Amino acid sequence: MLEKLKQEVYDANMELPELGLVTFTWGNVSGIDREKGLFVIKPSGVEYSELSASDMVVVDLDGNVVEGELNPSSDTPTHAYLYRHFLNIGGITHTHSPWGVAFAAAKMAIPAVSTTHADTFYGDIPCVPALNENQINSAYELNTGKVIVKEFENRKLDYNAIPAALVSQHGPFSWGATPKKSVYNAKVLEVSAEISYRALQSTQADIRLPQYLLDKHYYRKHGDEAYYGQSSTKSM
Repeated sequence: MLEKLKQEVYDANMELPELGLVTFTWGNVSGIDREKGLFVIKPSGVEYSELSASDMVVVDLDGNVVEGELNPSSDTPTHAYLYRHFLNIGGITHTHSPWGVAFAAAKMAIPAVSTTHADTFYGDIPCVPALNENQINSAYELNTGKVIVKEFENRKLDYNAIPAALVSQHGPFSWGATPKKSVYNAKVLEVSAEISYRALQSTQADIRLPQYLLDKHYYRKHGDEAYYGQSSTKSM
C-alpha cells in the first residue's frame, strides 16, 4: 500500500541526518495521499541506519495504523492534526535541530533579518506558546498540533507563505507540498536561525528586513510572477 509514497517519505527521512538536522532518532518526516486520506510516517525510535522504505507506517487522519508492523512516530497526532487543518500541505518534518531549538527554548520567533530567510519564509517564523500542564498531560502531541494551527489562525498567518513554526521549549515543525520540500524548509529554517542568532549577537540595531526587500526575495521565487530558476521547473 502506498509504496511510492513510502519510498518518498523514507528518502526524505534519510535526508535529515545527511543535512545535519537530527541527532540519534530525534526527528521524523511524513507525507500524505490526499485522495486516500492516508499518510505515511517514520516509525518511532528506530535508528536511521536501520530504516528501510518498507518500515514506513501508513496511518489514517485520526492517527490509526492502517499498515505497518512498527509503531508510528510518537508525533503522529501532531502530523495528523496539521494535515486535517493545513489542507494544501503534502509533507511535514519535525526536528530538534539546535539553532531552531535555541529560539524555541527562548520562546522567540526567528526574525526575518536576511534575504536567505526571505527566499523561503515571508516574514518571521513564529514561536507558538508553550503547552500548559493540562495540555501536556491530556494529549501532548495532539495539542502540539492544535497550538500551531491556533497561532496561525489567531494571527492570520498564511501557512503556505510561512511553512514552519517553532513550538516553545520544544522545537521546529515545517511543511511543504511534498515530504522532500518539508525537509528543504526545515534546513532553511535551521540556517536562518543560525544567521539570525549571530546577527542579533553582533548589533543592537534594528536589522529586520524592510518590507520591500522581503517582498522582492519572497515573490521572485513564489507566485505567478516568480522568475528565479528555470522556466520549465522552478527551483526550490
